[in-house]
Formats: sequence, C-alpha cells, structure tokens
Amino acid sequence: MSPKNPRLTALVTLPVLAFAVACGGGGGVRGADEIASVPDAPATASGEPSKDAGGSAKAGESAFYDAQLEYVRCMRTKAGLKDFPDPKLSGYLDWSAIDAIPDPDGKGEKYKGGKNNVCGPEFLEAMNLEPKRDQQKDFESMLAHAQCMRDNGVSRFTNPVMSGGNAIPGGDPNPATPSIDRDSPAYKQARQACKSRLLDGLDGMQ
Repeated sequence: MSPKNPRLTALVTLPVLAFAVACGGGGGVRGADEIASVPDAPATASGEPSKDAGGSAKAGESAFYDAQLEYVRCMRTKAGLKDFPDPKLSGYLDWSAIDAIPDPDGKGEKYKGGKNNVCGPEFLEAMNLEPKRDQQKDFESMLAHAQCMRDNGVSRFTNPVMSGGNAIPGGDPNPATPSIDRDSPAYKQARQACKSRLLDGLDGMQ
C-alpha cells in the first residue's frame, strides 16, 4: 500500500526542521515574508529548457525552483532514480509523476530522499526556500478536497484542521496503520476527480 501522503512521508522521514518549514511555508534561509522572484526561461534538471512551459514562461527559475532542481538531480544520481521527474514551473514537486515511477525496493525511497535519505540535505534546502503560503487558503483548499474525496467514495477521508495558525492535512484517519488503500482503483478515480480542488503545492499533502 502506498504511503498516506507522499510529501508528509518525506517530511517526517527527514529531520523535524522540514516539517516546521512545510507548515509555516518558507522562512528557513529566506526571510519569512520574502517570496521567491520568478524570472523567465526555466531549465530542467538535465539543463534543457522546460517542456512544461505551455506558453507560460512567467514561472521561471526562482531560488526555490533551483533548489528543487538540485534535489531532482540528486535523486537521479545519488539515489539512482533516473526517471525522477522535474519539478513543476512553480518549483513544487510533481507528486503524481513521482507516484508513477518505479519504487526500487518497495520501501518508499522515491518519497524519502533516496536510500538512507541520501538527498535529505537537498530536500531540506528546497523546503527552506519554499515561498510563504497562505495557511487559511491552504486549509480551505484541503477542506474542499477532503469533501470531494468523500463524495467520490472515499468515505473515511478526514478533514484538515487548523492548529497554531497552520493548516494540517487530513486524509487517512490512521496514518500509522493506513486504512485507506491509495493503490485501489476507487481511490485513484477519486483522486483524479478531486485533484483540481488542491492549490499548487498541496498535491501529496493529503
């Protein structure tokens, strides 16, 4: 069974710093209110111009995007996951694409920075550079997503909660012993139907 939510799996596997950064959004290396600038013409982890531009070259190489590229390069080289996908133009990892690549030993290394967290430092650097997020908007987005998941047959999918000013994802009611099968056709169908409810950067959080 796949992890409850791949991004949180990565966060809890790496040092606690990463979770604090993910909840607060930005603020590690950059100031808490500083948003990464976004120039034109983003590159991919292979150094080629991004094929995901889709006519919109506005989202380019921010410091966050650059840091994610370094993480992707690490995952392809040190972690040995040659098909690890480029980040989106926004800088966020494409968790749907990550879900689709093979997991070498079935232990979720593709979610956890590779074997023995070999790419952990690159992951933490990228999280430190994540632009500050609006926690209320994130909460509302995840709440709409949770309702949609239940409406589409995943009845045990729980709501997010606000705690200490941070939006905490919902999802599986028993994260330690998952009761929702993310690999089931019903779950995948619901996820596809509800993916538009999540703001960019929340995919993989619940």
